[in-house]
Amino acid sequence: MTVNAIFITGTAGSGKSLLTSRLLHWYRDSKAYPIALNLDPGAVSLPYDPDVDVRNYIDIATLMENYGLGPNGSLVMASDMIATKMDEIQKEVDGLNPDYVIVDTPGQIELFAFRASGPYFAANLHADNKATIFAFDGMLVSSPINFVSISLLASSVKLRLKTAQINVLTKRDLVINNLKSIMDWAGSHTALEHALEGDKDAAQGLVAVSSVTMNGIVNLTAALARTLNLGEDG
Repeated sequence: MTVNAIFITGTAGSGKSLLTSRLLHWYRDSKAYPIALNLDPGAVSLPYDPDVDVRNYIDIATLMENYGLGPNGSLVMASDMIATKMDEIQKEVDGLNPDYVIVDTPGQIELFAFRASGPYFAANLHADNKATIFAFDGMLVSSPINFVSISLLASSVKLRLKTAQINVLTKRDLVINNLKSIMDWAGSHTALEHALEGDKDAAQGLVAVSSVTMNGIVNLTAALARTLNLGEDG
């Protein structure tokens, strides 16, 4: 059996957990066996039931009490501890024998991508094929300056995690009036340069989806299939 791992990354509030939920339903409806792996030790509630949950190994409240940490400090410590739970988490995943492991990463992307434990976990999770999704929050990237900023962050995540990456515009349904402009910025340097009034920067293509209406999920799963099966960069 081939195991595919999909890491869902992006800025806080970009819709990572909801997208995780939608991909779970999509693959289940396609007669595959996906599982959800929650790697966010600070998650309070999730729109899906995790099959494997880092919160079973790392408790934020306990860290705060034992080490005298505040909420932010405890989240940093908890994220650093993820790598130490690699073997236990891997054993749980292997016991479920899934086709897809959809990994919902911590809400604050810097706690996963830019600390040592995140890239270590991504590199060492056993899977035949791996891909990363970076969620471009549609509400954040409706201005060209914000679009460039998030694009640079997405590129940094790709370099840190060292996997093929698909950039996804989330909340498509909420930015429908700006959708054409955003997609133009993603597909054309010229369009973005005009929007920035001459400031130049690189942009990567986007797949626009709505986790509410499910619009674009077909395109996303097709891109995932190409990336996972052929190792193409998203």
